[in-house]
Amino acid sequence: MKIRARRSIATCFAAASLGFSSAPANAGDKGWDDAGTIARDALVIAAIGVPTVQGDWHGTLQAGGSIAAASLVTYGLKETFPELRPDSSDRKSFPSGHTSVSFASAATLQNRYGWEVGLPAHLVAAFVGVARVKADKHHWYDVAVGAAIGEVSGLLITNRRDDRVHVFPWAERNGGGVALAMQF
Repeated sequence: MKIRARRSIATCFAAASLGFSSAPANAGDKGWDDAGTIARDALVIAAIGVPTVQGDWHGTLQAGGSIAAASLVTYGLKETFPELRPDSSDRKSFPSGHTSVSFASAATLQNRYGWEVGLPAHLVAAFVGVARVKADKHHWYDVAVGAAIGEVSGLLITNRRDDRVHVFPWAERNGGGVALAMQF
C-alpha cells in the first residue's frame, strides 16, 4: 500500500514536471505563472487523490480540510490587507494563495506518508513560491507568509492514518462552513 502511494505521488509530480519543465526557460512572467499553477494543481491532486484511490477517506477529508483551511485564512487576509501586486493587476497580493495551498498539500502528504513523499512535495511547493515571485504576482514576503499558513494548516489538520482529527462540512439556510474536531 505504501509503495503504491509513493508511485502514485511520483507519477503526479512527474506529470507536473513535464508541464512546467520548459515553460520558465523560454517564456516570461506568463510561463512562470502557468508553471506555478500546474505545480500547485499537481500537489492538490496528489494530496486528495492518493488517499482517495487507497480508500483512505479520513486522509481525503484531512487533505481537503488542510487545503480549505489554508485557503480560508489566505483569502481572509487578502481582504483584510489589500496590497497591490508587483504587476499592479489588483490588490490581492498578500499572502500568496498558490503558495499556501501548495504547502498545505505538501504538509498533508508528509504527515500522511512520511518524509520520502513530503520532501519532493515540499520541493514542488517551494517551486510554486519561486514561480509566483518570478511571475511578478507576489513579493517574497507574500510567499513566505503563504508558505507558513499552508504548512501550519497541513500540520494541524493532517495526521498519520488515525482518527484523532475529523473535518465536518456543514450547511444551513444562511450559510455553511467546516467544523474541525480534534482529540488530544
